[in-house]
Amino acid sequence: MVRIRKIAPVNPPEPDLATVVANLQRQLLEQQQETNRLREQLAQLNQRPQVNEVPPPADQVPPVAPPVPDIPRNDGIPIAPAGVPVDLPPVREDLLYERFRRMKTPEFEGTMDPIAADNWLIDIQVILDVMRLTEQEKVLCASFALKKDARHWWMTVQMRRDVTAMSWQDFVAEFRTMYYNREVLAVQQDEFANLKQGTMTFGKTIL
Repeated sequence: MVRIRKIAPVNPPEPDLATVVANLQRQLLEQQQETNRLREQLAQLNQRPQVNEVPPPADQVPPVAPPVPDIPRNDGIPIAPAGVPVDLPPVREDLLYERFRRMKTPEFEGTMDPIAADNWLIDIQVILDVMRLTEQEKVLCASFALKKDARHWWMTVQMRRDVTAMSWQDFVAEFRTMYYNREVLAVQQDEFANLKQGTMTFGKTIL
């Protein structure tokens, strides 16, 4: 009878430390190379030219912004676009006259009594000073209070000279030339003085 001898398995020799280190270095080198390759591919993708937008056709007209409409302001003066001149409206004389009328100004119809004319001029002067008007506005308001014969006189002044730039002093001078008769005024002043003196004498007689 033949006996079969069992052969014990032969274990491979364990790698030495130098071999293990060499294998690790080789694996690290391969990984580094793979990483560098991926980086190069990514850089090539980033360097590709971007697709430019298609320019519009040459015959296409670019859009034009619509004109800016005039926007009215609170005072009625339109706001025009920059560079466009604006025609300013005239002075609102109706508003000025309305203020003047609310002051309950006396009217002047014309008179040969210089004292009455002087009293009217003094009353008008006080009202115009309270309203704080300009020279031309004073003339406008005072002429507005002229009625009947005085209105006709003022129309003759307008035909004779330009009253749009007339100062208040010029108006007073024109008014006094027409309604201040120095002879009549002197007679009335004497009569008033005599009347005052007579009243005082009569009072003393009664006492």
